Amino acid sequence: MKKNIILVGLMGAGKSTIGRNLAKQLTMTFYDSDRIIEERTGVDISTIFEIEGEQGFRDREEEVIAELCQMNDIVLATGGGCVLREQTRKNMQKAGHVIYLRTNAELLYSRIRYDKSRPLMQTKSPINTLRKLLNDREPYYLEVADSVIMTGNQKINTIVKKVKNILKEKLDI
Repeated sequence: MKKNIILVGLMGAGKSTIGRNLAKQLTMTFYDSDRIIEERTGVDISTIFEIEGEQGFRDREEEVIAELCQMNDIVLATGGGCVLREQTRKNMQKAGHVIYLRTNAELLYSRIRYDKSRPLMQTKSPINTLRKLLNDREPYYLEVADSVIMTGNQKINTIVKKVKNILKEKLDI
């Protein structure tokens, strides 16, 4: 049985930060699918979107997540839109315990509003874009998730502790 921990949620939910901390505390290896894509292509996500469009990026993302899902004992922070692909959802569900870090659009916006590296946020009304993305993707996050953790203004360690408690209860990790 694979004991991977896979974090899903919209951009700004804390997947990378929480994942990095969680992996360190559990002595597991941490991976961020977006960072791997950037390393492999030599350019940032915005550039991939600009050149290949969202579909091109999603193709790369699906491939990287499929590879990572073959590994064991990892914590994986995924891109916010990875759940849009059915095959990616299936791969994640088979590969480990999927945790949805759930947050409202307003809090997400407060966390990412100055981050110009997020291509989907380069709109006239980023908050409305976030609301729409959350509305469109939430059913997929809930479908793929084994556990849902509400995040708000808690400290990172508080959320990591919540995750560890769930993992201890459900997976004996």
